[in-house]
Amino acid sequence: MGQPRKVLRTTAIGTVSAALLAGPAAGVAPAAPVAGVTAPRSAEQQAGVPGVRFVDIKGDGGTVLKGNVVTPAGADGSRTYPVLILPTSWALPQIEYLAQAKKLADAGYVVVTYNARGFWQSGGYIEVAGPPDVADASRVIDWALANTPADPSRIGMAGVSYAAGISLLAAAHDERIKAVAALSGWADLVDSIYRGRTQNRQAALLLSGAGYLTGRPSPEFQQFTHDFLGSHLDKEQEMVDWGKKRSPAAFVDRINANGTAVMLGNAWGDTVFPPNQTADFYEKLTVPKRLEFRPGDHATPEIGGLLGLPNDTWTSTHRWLDHYLKGDDNGVDREQPVRLKSRSTGAYESYPDWKSVAADRRKLDLDGTKKIWANIDSGANGGLILLSSMLDQFVKLPPIASIPLLPRPFAAVWQSERYDSAQQIRGTAKLHTTLTGTKESGTLVAYLYDVGPLGLGKLVSNAPYTFHDKTPGTPFAVDLELFSTAYDVPAGHRLALVVDTVDPLYIEHNPFGAQLTFSSSAADPSYLSVPLRQK
Repeated sequence: MGQPRKVLRTTAIGTVSAALLAGPAAGVAPAAPVAGVTAPRSAEQQAGVPGVRFVDIKGDGGTVLKGNVVTPAGADGSRTYPVLILPTSWALPQIEYLAQAKKLADAGYVVVTYNARGFWQSGGYIEVAGPPDVADASRVIDWALANTPADPSRIGMAGVSYAAGISLLAAAHDERIKAVAALSGWADLVDSIYRGRTQNRQAALLLSGAGYLTGRPSPEFQQFTHDFLGSHLDKEQEMVDWGKKRSPAAFVDRINANGTAVMLGNAWGDTVFPPNQTADFYEKLTVPKRLEFRPGDHATPEIGGLLGLPNDTWTSTHRWLDHYLKGDDNGVDREQPVRLKSRSTGAYESYPDWKSVAADRRKLDLDGTKKIWANIDSGANGGLILLSSMLDQFVKLPPIASIPLLPRPFAAVWQSERYDSAQQIRGTAKLHTTLTGTKESGTLVAYLYDVGPLGLGKLVSNAPYTFHDKTPGTPFAVDLELFSTAYDVPAGHRLALVVDTVDPLYIEHNPFGAQLTFSSSAADPSYLSVPLRQK
């Protein structure tokens, strides 16, 4: 079985390479491969060869990483240039960034892109941004300094998804990195795919499937996937520890100590790395920083730029790097650092910090007692990974449910009054309630809907919550943060909170015949706190 997969990878990378080289990077001819990292720079390497050179780079432990280098057209060996290291995204080949690399080289950067270990034709195994991947980033920097006209005082890293996580982790461990642009990445891997102790089934299947198709998962990654998707709770702490080692949030103090300038760009509807953990990480940074959120799903805000098309995310990335690596006085350091694009209007808004996004809050009281049966999908759900949020991004069509028709035995529903004016939801809605289960374990998913006059609800936000080892029949408090967003509820509409127990996005832990009861008391009222933009 190994040989057909190798042929598949080789054929696929050749096809994709030809397509990209004939597209936005047309006219750039690759030169012969350059191997090794220990030899001193030749005159040709010191000068930099205009165009794309496909190279072999020795990573950690001598693992060969396949990469490419793009240098400024005017490089003649008389000067050095800021260098930008771009690891590839999960499962994508080394030519992913060629369009952007050409633009960056034209702007005066040496750009080194490499395939992360374990993927495509790079050696080693997929370590999921583990210590070998972090060490690889430093080895690639070493190679760039030895083999290109790179300035050792002006080193940056950037990239999308997997590359974003590796870049942030590398910045925590290599003080030479002066600036990072992390796009559609993660800060807390545990909070991303195991939020509320609930496995993100679709994200795990997508990532593991793509990993097996395009690379060689390490034994550790294979074991994690087996335990995670198999709900092996006896391995829960091991899985959490595995995720923390791969979480930039666990190393935020090192990033702050190194002083790396950090730009974070993510999507509101990212079903792999939800926005909350990015915002939490941003708040803990004390370095020069910038936070941008746009409509879309995982990596969709950056796609156009990877194809060489005009793209807001990549424009911001270039400005960030130009200031902190080239010293350009472009004003990016004087702008309000939190920049949001509304899902509803497409307009940009700027704030001095994340806390200022939700300047006001309105409580929706969750009165009364509601009991639902578990194990039945009520029809309320978060949609499909990638597809649903892309529909919201491009045609403003998020997942929809008919709120009056949701079966009340399987869905608890609370609704607000109709609003006389538009409600600009900004930030993170928070649910507080009292829950009583008939079993020791259970899962619930909360959904916030914008409900129009006909009762059709458009999904505003959602989040899962799982509990274990609770005493059946004994109430306990639940505090749940829904996924952060920027959404405008039109005048004449109302908000609805729906809670059920089954969603295709997640693995649920409801034993057969379980019931969940939600209650509110005068001493401990249940509510949904809705964040609103200050008018």
